[in-house]
Amino acid sequence: MGKHSQYGVILDAGSSGTRVYVYKWKNPARASAKASSEEELRSLPEIKLKDSKKVHPGVSSFAERPSAIGKDHLKELLEVAYNKIPADKIPETPVFLLATAGVRLLPDFQQRTLLGNICQWLQKNTRFDLPDCSTHVQVIKGETEGLYGWIAANYLLGGFNHPQGEGIGLGQSHHHTYGFLDMGGASAQIAFAPNSTEAEKHADDLKLVRMRHLDGSPAEYRVFTTTWLGFGANQARERFVKNLRAQYSPETNEIPDPCMPHGLVTNMQGDPIAGQPTEGEQVLVGIGQFDECLRLTYPLLEMDAPCDDKPCLINGKHVPALDFKVNRFVGVSEYWHTTHGVFGGKDTPYDLEAYQNSVLDYCSRDWSDIERDDLEKRKKSPERKAEDAREACFKASWLINMLYDGIGIPRVGLEAPILNSTDMDGSFQPVDTIDGVELSWTLGKIVLYAAGQVPSIGEPLPVGFGTNVATGTPIDFEHAGSIPQMPFTGGLDDEIEDEDINTDEPVYRPPPPSHKPTPKRKVNLAPIIFGAIFLIIIIFFVLRRPERRRRLWNLARRRSRSSSGRKPKGSGGRALTLANKIFGRSHHQYERVMEEGEAATNMELGGAEVDEFDASDSSEGSKGQKSALASSKQDESNCNSELRPPNALDRRGLAVRTESRERMGAIGRRSRAASPQRQKSPLASPMDRD
Repeated sequence: MGKHSQYGVILDAGSSGTRVYVYKWKNPARASAKASSEEELRSLPEIKLKDSKKVHPGVSSFAERPSAIGKDHLKELLEVAYNKIPADKIPETPVFLLATAGVRLLPDFQQRTLLGNICQWLQKNTRFDLPDCSTHVQVIKGETEGLYGWIAANYLLGGFNHPQGEGIGLGQSHHHTYGFLDMGGASAQIAFAPNSTEAEKHADDLKLVRMRHLDGSPAEYRVFTTTWLGFGANQARERFVKNLRAQYSPETNEIPDPCMPHGLVTNMQGDPIAGQPTEGEQVLVGIGQFDECLRLTYPLLEMDAPCDDKPCLINGKHVPALDFKVNRFVGVSEYWHTTHGVFGGKDTPYDLEAYQNSVLDYCSRDWSDIERDDLEKRKKSPERKAEDAREACFKASWLINMLYDGIGIPRVGLEAPILNSTDMDGSFQPVDTIDGVELSWTLGKIVLYAAGQVPSIGEPLPVGFGTNVATGTPIDFEHAGSIPQMPFTGGLDDEIEDEDINTDEPVYRPPPPSHKPTPKRKVNLAPIIFGAIFLIIIIFFVLRRPERRRRLWNLARRRSRSSSGRKPKGSGGRALTLANKIFGRSHHQYERVMEEGEAATNMELGGAEVDEFDASDSSEGSKGQKSALASSKQDESNCNSELRPPNALDRRGLAVRTESRERMGAIGRRSRAASPQRQKSPLASPMDRD
């Protein structure tokens, strides 16, 4: 089920919380082989969002206790991934934790400690693919976050499918793509592809983005992106409160706040206060004057900051000129939540005029009415609903100032947004999901990763982004982190796509944090097999000749007798059994002959060296010798051989005793029949007949 599917896990570590995203796509090599049209081949891999979940607070809150971040924060998020990814796919599924503005605000040493603990916990307690901490667990720049968001927006809205511009082919401006706006708690980003005139004028300020279609052809875009750290909604609120307090003396206990509903009382951190504040404590008291809120919020844009070249946007940032005839923008995160959270439902079209009227009505109401009527209608927890309601008026004023005074979006009524088409009306639309996929910058990261798996055609230009260059690849190029897959050679009808994992299937669960999972080791049996075969060949080569086997046996028996005075038992018996299995039945015959010969005689050999398999120690006198000679002659006739009986003389020329004529003949026949090489031995010279 889904055996050709690929998965990816990204943890978006923001300032207010961490959200896990589980993505799925078909193996790009298989997808290209299965494509049925040229249009499919010229598209990017199809990505699906399987699941997501957010927990609070953000990872930056663990800066003082980094060792607790795994079990207290990450474990809950990764359970979502375990339940959506087949167990056999876990080891090949990449996991990324990419931290944004919340961690950027921490000191460098706290960043390093926090990220180190995160990576160590992931490697110890999960089986996800995490080969390199520096690329899989990192703090990304605001420009990178905006660039990923731009890729995600155009991927979902079709900006890459039919790009339009003054030319066609690689390196053109493609300026009819969509611009991207993002606002979190601590920072805000903008990313867009300028028209060709502005792209040429600001070439040094652009980023080169390179992807790869399913057919292996590259697609390049030149994109401008910048970030404003400290201009996210939460950081802007802190600066607003600081400026507000500066307008009053330290002895003032109650500071009026036009950006809070009438009657709401909070401390300086935004927490509500029930009853009377303590003596000497400064509190914020809502007065519900939205026009005044807009006026006091505008200076936070710092539009008067020094700027070397026009045009300049927020905080004096110089950007290429925005052509709103072709540059249409989508906004995510706070742009969506602030326009559709408190002031409108998810299906409510965004229109500036209607939005401003809703904000004016809401922010002029008494806080007690909002608590009684509005908070019960929303699905979030009571704490979250109350927090959103307290912050709604300030965030609305900040969003309006950012969009229309800071960035310069035209102030027109925007009606009937079309979220699943490239024909989007107006210059700005807040977006949450498109065709069921959340528009998050994390999607852009996965799009690059999946595109990097497509085998390239022609020159293998890498997938990723870096400094803008006319040709080639810049030295600071950030690769997608994936490698091209091998071309698909299997059948195209052997897969059943899974929409969700079958609940009957076993789902991988991480081991307890105190136990490190034992990695599965692949044992390579080839060297063991070849070594065993080689050893058998050597043994066979050494012992293939009978006389070598006899000498080895004699040596073993002599050592055994010298040490114990009797036949070897125990381990020697086991060795003999093993030898019998290796060398076959003929060695049983050798063993029996030797044992019988040993039992037949008990005479002293006088130190003479005699072959253990020679005929010796038989009956007395010349009669024994004649019997042995007759037996030898009969053996020569039967075997049709020139072999002679063994020398029956010892070193002093005396005849050794022999057994009976019948026994000696039988032994001689067996010994010579099994030993064709005896005639070469100097101890086996023929005996002269009498």
